[in-house]
Amino acid sequence: MQKPIVRDMFFLAQKSQPTTKDDLNDVRNLLDTFMANRAHCVGMAANMIGVKKRFIVVEFMNMPLIMINPKIIAKQDRYETEEGCLSLSGMRKAIRYRNITVAYEDMQFVRHTQAFTGFTAQIIQHEIDHCDGIVI
Repeated sequence: MQKPIVRDMFFLAQKSQPTTKDDLNDVRNLLDTFMANRAHCVGMAANMIGVKKRFIVVEFMNMPLIMINPKIIAKQDRYETEEGCLSLSGMRKAIRYRNITVAYEDMQFVRHTQAFTGFTAQIIQHEIDHCDGIVI
């Protein structure tokens, strides 16, 4: 089910809790909301639909990639960029890394470790910031 986008800065600045199998309906709602906004969105985090849980969806190779309980375990090649966000107006500066490795679980809670580069890495970092209560 598509959900409205949260713009409440107090809510967005709160850290998310780990995701469990009991949260899979919320994961599907995030995916539905992402798909409905895909024309102008490349990633979303659960708190953007009012859920304080640790899961995200990002555009990866023209497909949505769901990451449950994502954590960056390695990063390199720091740079500064500007980003926008559906939950915020305008562009804001952010520090990102061109190369990251992320540990996460899929919807069956199977653990994965995967390297990402470039714009995909930037999107993932932005969405994990949401999980950590960091608002750009």
